[in-house]
Formats: sequence, C-alpha cells, structure tokens
Amino acid sequence: MRINKKRDKNKMTIEVFGRLDIDSSHELEEEIMEVVPEISELILDFKDLEYISSSGLRVILTVQKLMESKKGKLIIKNINSFVIDIFKTTNIIKLLNIQ
Repeated sequence: MRINKKRDKNKMTIEVFGRLDIDSSHELEEEIMEVVPEISELILDFKDLEYISSSGLRVILTVQKLMESKKGKLIIKNINSFVIDIFKTTNIIKLLNIQ
C-alpha cells in the first residue's frame, strides 16, 4: 500500500493505492491519527485501492467514530466495484458517507 496526503486548511484528502490489509492497515491508521486533531473533514480517496480486508474495514470504522465524536466528517469516494461489494456484504455501507 502507498498513500498520498493533500491538505487544504482543515480538510485532508488521503489517496490510498494498492492493498489495505493486515500488513498495511496500521500504517494508514497512524497517518490518519496524526492529522485527525487538526482537521474537520477527512476524505479517503479509494480510486486506486485494489483490495480491503477486515483490518482495513476496522480502520475505517474507527476513523468514522472518531470523526463523528469531534463533529467532523469522513467521506469515502471513488470506490471500485470490488471494494463496494465488500462494504455491502459487511453491511458497513449504511454507516459511511460514500460519494
């Protein structure tokens, strides 16, 4: 997995490339936790995300709860059909703001 961060005032966009699995989910979580105190909006751009495991889903749900608790928002965009199917199968699609 590779990530690219872009910040615009109190909005952060994180592009995720490759696989978000048990080997890489901790890296994404650390990168997000580093910026969460300073932002009110987090956008996860999954255009180039090829795969997501339960570890990746855990990170997303953790970040969703954290952003809600600080009255911020998490937006997930550009999801491919494979990843959206995983979101639907696990039923977390109802909990997320997907664009």
